[in-house]
Amino acid sequence: MTMRDKAPFRADHVGSLLRSPALLEARARRQKGEIDDAELRAAEDVSIADAIRLQEDVGLEGITDGEHRRTLFHVDFMEKLDGITVSEGKLVSFHSHNEKLEFAPPTMGIGGRLRHVAPIQGADFDFLKSRTSRTPKVCIPSPSMAHFRVGRRGIPTDVYPDIEEFFDDLAAAYRAEIADLASRGCRYIQLDDTNLAYLCDPAVRQQVIAMGENPDELPHTYAKLINDSIKDRPDDMAVCIHLCRGNFKSAWVAEGGYDPVADAMFNEIAVDGFFLEYENERSGGFEPLRYVPKGKLVVLGLVSSKLAALESKDFLKSRIDQAAKHLDPDQMALSPQCGFSSTVHGNQITVEDQIAKLRLCVETAQEVWG
Repeated sequence: MTMRDKAPFRADHVGSLLRSPALLEARARRQKGEIDDAELRAAEDVSIADAIRLQEDVGLEGITDGEHRRTLFHVDFMEKLDGITVSEGKLVSFHSHNEKLEFAPPTMGIGGRLRHVAPIQGADFDFLKSRTSRTPKVCIPSPSMAHFRVGRRGIPTDVYPDIEEFFDDLAAAYRAEIADLASRGCRYIQLDDTNLAYLCDPAVRQQVIAMGENPDELPHTYAKLINDSIKDRPDDMAVCIHLCRGNFKSAWVAEGGYDPVADAMFNEIAVDGFFLEYENERSGGFEPLRYVPKGKLVVLGLVSSKLAALESKDFLKSRIDQAAKHLDPDQMALSPQCGFSSTVHGNQITVEDQIAKLRLCVETAQEVWG
């Protein structure tokens, strides 16, 4: 076994990083109209430059902009597709280590035919690429995010009488965005997907049934959608998918092992790697890893991005050994289980905690894989 010189890397991370106080202040001032978009972007540039240095200093090879230009990991991207509408959302109950939190993320809907009308991440990628000599990584929401929250019932039949046309247009929009990123030199993309992980939770599966969808069919539907979305990518572009059970102020929504989606996910989705949450019992056991085919990598999210307590190297190595009963260690890598700030609010940890956790991933990966 050896360290890898291509993405996904043996020590990797999900992408989002805590926002700096200066950036949060700039965002608040922009909301009040005290500064304009250009001034906010200048503040973002400074914060992202610091985030890049942080990642390089701890030894990471895949470098993100920390999602410092976003409020929410998915909405900021999806709303730039023609046809996506955004409205006030309903309160969602999040599980927490301390208390139950409620948060109302905006609800995305379909108001017209879906189209990619302009580059979405292009300028952001250009800035990131210009600031690092390592591999710049772009994180975007999985295309399935446009369907899961609303289902067929939320997609107007006068716009899409045939649901297959909806999926075709959605995939075409993603292909256009990925083609633009590829033309700029992007060779590492991560699709953030809460839906497949939510389908592991019995309670959410019941909600899906109540919405008129079949939780057993959706993994196959989403596998086809994702494959159609990435099928024209360059041969040397790595695409990974991150499964998330919710991440807001260190709280989460869904629980349950990967068993209900593992076979379809690992064997039908044509990505290079899977970032899987595995930091505690809410993610189930490693047995579903037996479905992973040769040639695909699983990035084990064994380090919590939600809790400040730092895991030990011995603990992480013992967990890797447990996973190795079901998957060749050469098909594994290590990361935090989720981002540190999937929303602008950030998790209940400090920047020092964040640095220690990322450095722990790098050092442990070097000791395990060479």
